Amino acid sequence: MIEFRLQTHSGVAPYLQLVHQVRQALRLGLLHEGDQLPTVKDVASAVAVNPNTVLKAYRELESQGLVSPRPGRGTFVTGTLSDASLVEHNRLRRDLERWLAKARLAGLDEESIEALFVNTFRSGSQAESA
Repeated sequence: MIEFRLQTHSGVAPYLQLVHQVRQALRLGLLHEGDQLPTVKDVASAVAVNPNTVLKAYRELESQGLVSPRPGRGTFVTGTLSDASLVEHNRLRRDLERWLAKARLAGLDEESIEALFVNTFRSGSQAESA
């Protein structure tokens, strides 16, 4: 089951953070069709938000065709975002873990690592589209 976490200083609306976390879990194969999401009440309590925030996130996921509410039973995954590349995830994860270890050994803190990764990712994406 997915465990939600909110970053209060990220500037991203809490409901969107929840949506992104479900989408990421689907993309990584951590959630599958038929899996049940935590109840609105449980999520609201765990991340200290209004239940309406969780409902908004779940409705957004429903509009994207990724989940479906079942009255009296909960909200269930009905779509997926994973693809054939899922097989490569373990190898790539190991490579990334090695890179992260090197970055930490080089003295980079978490914010510096994230900034370097995001900047490199974005500049690489821009180069591909050029």
